[in-house]
Amino acid sequence: MKTAVVTDSTAYIPKEIREEYNIHMIPLNVIFGNEVYQEEVEISAAQFYQEVKEKELPTTSQPPIGQIVELFERLSKDYDAVISIHLSSGISGTFAGAVTASTMVEGIKVYPFDSEVSCMPQGLYAIEAAKMALAGLSAEAIITRLYELKKTARAFFMVDDLSHLQRGGRLSSAQAFIGSLLQVKPLLHFENKVIVPFEKVRTRKKAMKRIVDLLSEDAASGEPFQAAIIHANRDEEALEWKEELEPLFPNVEFSISYFGAVIGTHLGEGAMGMGWMRK
Repeated sequence: MKTAVVTDSTAYIPKEIREEYNIHMIPLNVIFGNEVYQEEVEISAAQFYQEVKEKELPTTSQPPIGQIVELFERLSKDYDAVISIHLSSGISGTFAGAVTASTMVEGIKVYPFDSEVSCMPQGLYAIEAAKMALAGLSAEAIITRLYELKKTARAFFMVDDLSHLQRGGRLSSAQAFIGSLLQVKPLLHFENKVIVPFEKVRTRKKAMKRIVDLLSEDAASGEPFQAAIIHANRDEEALEWKEELEPLFPNVEFSISYFGAVIGTHLGEGAMGMGWMRK
């Protein structure tokens, strides 16, 4: 049984890694006025943050179901099954689109997987699935493994400006107003598939320290973990954070990723976060 692995663009897996592990990607869209761009295909994260400085904040949209169906049909010629891994169903209809598309194709069994997060934590699931698929493991074994990893997965992030989340309907107006008023940097996380405040922290530095404390709680077991530092156009800060953390956590393999165009639309430039799971 030959299994393909699909994810969407919000996993922000670099193209060379997607190619190395044969991961197929469905792009979400970012929309500036009448101009629609497929993120990670027609607009990069760097281009997006530059465009935002010159234009109004864009909107975003999920991929058309027809595009997902088309990919599944193409894969059905060479594969028996597909693991389709997507950003949290609580913030996007992309997963629901994959579920619907799975009922519209023949000759291939589709296993949709709701990561319940986004960005590189979602990407870590896809990379793990792809490694297992290349090793010849069954789709059932891969899905079982992903659900096991989900038990150990956590992700926290903070934003510089709450107004983006509020405007996109990801945070209530009251929470955004109070946060801005008090200069609070709320630590956010996914709970029941949606973004909610985890704790209120007064400064960026304290918010990042709190994320490290939360990582410490899990890494204290001594088991091997993988962690992704994620930033919104803050390359140097992310690299400094990684270099600072690596000696403190010898059992954690750190990587650096980013909030691309779609997620960056909702978080705004300057956001910083980290996600991790057991290796």
